[in-house]
Amino acid sequence: MAISDLTSLVHSRAGSDPVSVGLILGSGLGHLAGAVDGVAIPYAEMPGFPHAGVSGHNPNLVIGQLEGVRVAVFGAREHYYENGNPAAMRPALELLKSLGATTLIATNAAGSLRPDIPPGDLMLISDHINFSGRNPLIGETTDARFVPMGDAYDPTLRAALQTAARAEDVTLPEGVYTWYSGPSFETPAEIRAIKILGGDAVGMSTVPEVILARFLGLRVAAISTITNMAQGMSDEKISHEHTKAMAPLGAAKLERVLRRFLRDL
Repeated sequence: MAISDLTSLVHSRAGSDPVSVGLILGSGLGHLAGAVDGVAIPYAEMPGFPHAGVSGHNPNLVIGQLEGVRVAVFGAREHYYENGNPAAMRPALELLKSLGATTLIATNAAGSLRPDIPPGDLMLISDHINFSGRNPLIGETTDARFVPMGDAYDPTLRAALQTAARAEDVTLPEGVYTWYSGPSFETPAEIRAIKILGGDAVGMSTVPEVILARFLGLRVAAISTITNMAQGMSDEKISHEHTKAMAPLGAAKLERVLRRFLRDL
């Protein structure tokens, strides 16, 4: 389905008032979509939309008001490891822009490489390392594919999120997020390599979405919920079930920060 058709579908369900902010919800944050005063549209009812088949995620697009701001909330994302397509979220982000949004806030669950950012804490992403080497713009034929990434994580948005975190008494250190393709978790040697490269956290999402969002001209910020220490950093047994169990600890803090951020817009 063309983006114009998807836009018409959303307008027919949720009205045509422009969206201001898009939110991509990571593990443990799905309930935030339920707080939106609006309409939920299942991904399955939007042809060509991301598959988003990971347990612990809620594949609905919710359009409506949250803290006085009209938002588009993506309750799930399609990860690269599901089908090997780094551009899987392109239709969703193209739709977001078509709905009028200028800003994307992405969230994810991640493993920490820093003892001072333990499980249950948050990390505001200041930059990223594309450890996977994949890029969602491969195959794009226009010169727009040469996207500058120097300020991919918008400094003004980051400052606003820091202000919101302080107002909510939530610690929000900044760090570099590293994208690992998944679905297997990283080996201890890979984590040591990522640490040498300057990574502070590691996860299996977000980077391709940020690249796509910048390609589309959206301003971007992103926050990781730390669910575990990275492999070899502790005696934790890492698993997807562990991620789902730990994600709500940081998600409660993240929800407070996001709500305050939206109220202050």
